[in-house]
Amino acid sequence: MATSRVPAAIEALLAIWRATPGLAGVQILDGPPTIDQAGADYLSVGWSSGSELAVEFTQEFNAAGARTRDEEFSILCFLDTWTGDTDVATRRTRAFELLAVCEETIRASNSNPTAPTLNGAVLWAEIASGSLMQANTDQGVRAAIPFVVACRARL
Repeated sequence: MATSRVPAAIEALLAIWRATPGLAGVQILDGPPTIDQAGADYLSVGWSSGSELAVEFTQEFNAAGARTRDEEFSILCFLDTWTGDTDVATRRTRAFELLAVCEETIRASNSNPTAPTLNGAVLWAEIASGSLMQANTDQGVRAAIPFVVACRARL
């Protein structure tokens, strides 16, 4: 019996996003970057800039008898686009285009009605919150979106 669905959900997100044609050319990272990512689009699963926190979770018994538990958790993700140019609007637009692709892959659709389950890893998942970060650096403009994938699972 699994004590948490967090590892399975992270692995599922990595697999789904690595296989998504709309994210071709984007580096999909498990956790924090290990090298300088300047000049590249990347997406980190289980990491957000300025924090070592990867996931927050809570669990409680599902019903009397304590046979099953419900787990709710939030996976921190970080999407960054940085090419060395000076056009803020282009970077911001690119960041939201990539976020839209991420969101579409885990939203139910006619062709993929079970997408929110992350291939069966959870009961449901969704992009629940995020924010926009913009910076003008000596290496060009950068736009980033830290966001949260919220999940619910049954253990």
